[in-house]
Amino acid sequence: MNELLLDDVTIRWISVSDMANNVYLITNRHSGEQLLIDAADDAPAIAELINEAKNDADNPRIVGIATTHQHWDHVRALAEIVEQHPVTTYAGADDMAGIAEESGVQITNGLNHGDQLKLGEVIIEAIHLRGHTPGSIGYALVDSSGQPVIFSGDSLFPGGVGNTWKDPQRFLSLITDVSERIFDRFPDETKVLPGHGDATTLGAERPHLDEWRERGW
Repeated sequence: MNELLLDDVTIRWISVSDMANNVYLITNRHSGEQLLIDAADDAPAIAELINEAKNDADNPRIVGIATTHQHWDHVRALAEIVEQHPVTTYAGADDMAGIAEESGVQITNGLNHGDQLKLGEVIIEAIHLRGHTPGSIGYALVDSSGQPVIFSGDSLFPGGVGNTWKDPQRFLSLITDVSERIFDRFPDETKVLPGHGDATTLGAERPHLDEWRERGW
C-alpha cells in the first residue's frame, strides 16, 4: 500500500496481478468523495484498498470509477467493482468500445481532451494521450496545495512513453501529446503515477525527452 497526502486529498494505491498494475483511490478528505482509477484485477484487493481509506474522510464513498485505457490488464476487475459500486464510470471516448469488449462494462461518461471530473471542489482534468491506444486518458489533479499529480496510465513511465509497437505514427502521436499536453504545461515537481511500476516526476524525466524522440520509443 502506497500513500500520497496532499492538502485536500489522500491518494492510496496498490499493485495487482503479475503485471504489476497500479490501482489508485483518490479521497477528498473534506467531502468524502472518492474516485477509483483502473480496476485492473483482484477485486478483493481493491475492496481492501477501499476499506483502508475508510478513515480518510468522515463519510468516504466511491462516486466514480475511471479507466485510463482499454487494454485487458487494466479492466479485469472492472465489472465486479462496478457491480459493488454502481456509480458513474469514465474513460476516453475512443476507448469505450474496447473497454466494453474486454470487460462487458458500458462506460457511462466518455471523456475528450480537457473534460473535467470533480471530487467536491477538487478538479481532475482528462488529458487525451493518443498512441498507446486511441482513447488513452491521463488524469491530472491539482488541489489547493498546488501540487499537480498525473495518473498517466500506460502513456508515460519512468524512462519513456508507453508501448506503440514500433509504429512510427503512433509513437509520434504519443510523444507529441506527452510533450505538448504534459511536459509543456506542468512543472517539474508534478508527480506521475503510472499504470505499472514506480512513480516519478516530470523533473526526473524532462531531460530525457530528446533521447526518447531519437530512439523512437
